Amino acid sequence: MSDRMRRVNAILLPLIAAEVEDLKDPRLGFVTVTGVDTSPNLRNADVYFSVIGTEEEIAATVEALESATSRITYEVGRQVHLKYTPRLHFHLDRSPERGVHMAEVFRHLHDEEE
Repeated sequence: MSDRMRRVNAILLPLIAAEVEDLKDPRLGFVTVTGVDTSPNLRNADVYFSVIGTEEEIAATVEALESATSRITYEVGRQVHLKYTPRLHFHLDRSPERGVHMAEVFRHLHDEEE
């Protein structure tokens, strides 16, 4: 990834996170925007997020973000002056859940050794 794309991603991440935080949709759970990966032509950006909650709450949050995508894109476009405003695509990031699971597995293995 080029330095330019890293800078664009670093600029977009807090803006998108702030817009998600400002959403008033009751379907939203506890959402954290974990990363942004913008395409080199600036036309698309993959936005990764994690959610704490049940599978139903996660599904509702995904729906809420998908329905708010155009609003978030508009607000980001107003705040950032790029050649193109990237089209946002939200993706659930399950790596925090996997990290917690791995920590539990290691703790369990450690307890068995003692």
